[in-house]
Amino acid sequence: MKKIYAFSIRSYLGPLVLTFFIALFILLMQFLWKYIDDLVGKGLEGTVIAQLLFFASATFVPMALPLAILLSSLMTFGNLGEHYELVAMKAAGISVWKIMRPLVILSVAISMLAFLFSNYVQPYANLKFQSLLYDVRQQKLAFDITEGVFYHGIENYVIRVGKKDKDGRTIYDVKIYDHTDRQGNISVTTAQSGYMEMSSDQQYIIFTLFDGYSYTDIVSERNYRENRPFDRTAFKQQRIRFDLSEFNMNRTKEDLFKSHYTMLNIKQLNKSVDSLDQRLNERKDRFKISFERRFQHFATLDTSLKSMVIAKVSDTKVDTNNIEKKEVQDTTLLKLKWPLIQNFDRTEKSSILDMAITAARSAWDNVIFNKNDFNYQQENIRKHLIAWHKKFTLSIACLILFFIGAPMGAIIRKGGLGLPVVIAVLFFVVYHITSITGEKAAKVGDLNMVTGVWLSSLILFPVGLFLTFKATTDAALLDVDSWRKLTKKLLPHKN
Repeated sequence: MKKIYAFSIRSYLGPLVLTFFIALFILLMQFLWKYIDDLVGKGLEGTVIAQLLFFASATFVPMALPLAILLSSLMTFGNLGEHYELVAMKAAGISVWKIMRPLVILSVAISMLAFLFSNYVQPYANLKFQSLLYDVRQQKLAFDITEGVFYHGIENYVIRVGKKDKDGRTIYDVKIYDHTDRQGNISVTTAQSGYMEMSSDQQYIIFTLFDGYSYTDIVSERNYRENRPFDRTAFKQQRIRFDLSEFNMNRTKEDLFKSHYTMLNIKQLNKSVDSLDQRLNERKDRFKISFERRFQHFATLDTSLKSMVIAKVSDTKVDTNNIEKKEVQDTTLLKLKWPLIQNFDRTEKSSILDMAITAARSAWDNVIFNKNDFNYQQENIRKHLIAWHKKFTLSIACLILFFIGAPMGAIIRKGGLGLPVVIAVLFFVVYHITSITGEKAAKVGDLNMVTGVWLSSLILFPVGLFLTFKATTDAALLDVDSWRKLTKKLLPHKN
């Protein structure tokens, strides 16, 4: 049995490693395609790009690992069945379950490692990846002047080059607009030719210009807008230095990202959820006290009158300025038989009701604002709880998908990258779509948190049990004749 176990493990590990890195590579290419515009043309160092890709790969493990386990288990048992090795083992008295036993133990070990990865490695990888991606996206494009185009990349300067030589440094018909005074184009330098060169420390670019003029508008004199005085200075050679330090990538402090729920482990998530719950309860208590203190007159209103006023406030507009000039069509509010208001004349009644409507609207706006704030805080709490549950869903998903892939491979008896890939992709699409759907429903509160986050596992777990039962009992799941016989038994016979 030891040789059988070693053989099955060797047959499984090869496809597992291969499919894992293939899936990771595909997800990484998708990431590059999505953020290609933020990476190209910024002069990023190779080490920065390598770090970004490495941490991005770590964040894709929760998607790549379940797919790899599903596909590799399906391929392994499909190959064993296709080459009649599975039949030979069965003929020797070894059941499918015994053949799966070492792989089940291995899958449990992988699931435990997946949990440790989700709890400790992935938060760190998310922190590094998100902070580095943010800095890369904020990075300016590398210094590159195009012929005939105004270049705005250097702060407070606009540069236009009419023509560039093939060497990339000799330039002609140069115009440089200096906006450091924040007063528009009052300082302009033109030159017939020149060349560009970097300083030895790569922090400055130096323009050496030949045969040009410097124009400066004089805006300190009176009536300068009418007289338009300016200074013109001719030069044979002039050197202008521009600071390129703003093109260097500045790293943002990672403390700004540490509090995000995707960058916390289970212990930190528990602490964060407790703090958010306490903050929300304190916020509700403060709102209740503040509302009762500010709008205490609403508490004394009769419920029927209160509902009538609120209903009328929503669709009634009282114009106190023109109330004497025109008839009020809807006079329901004026006819309310409140004892206190009957002592006032019509104008005073309208003024009192107008103030009441304003107070009611203010109270309504206050309630809506706080309701939206409460909903936002509750959704934030639910996001933390989803992140907490997802620390475990990866491990369980690896086990469930193994119990789908292994028996399915034993049933279809097809190996390679043909039919197994199609079946694996179909199951993984179902798993991924149900996961996203359940998490979104749980995030907005439409589903219970446990049901929403574990929806994909709840759907696929019975499928895994069914397939495992069929494979271990040698049931002809995909045999057409067996299904035809079953159909004949279920359908009534015609005479």
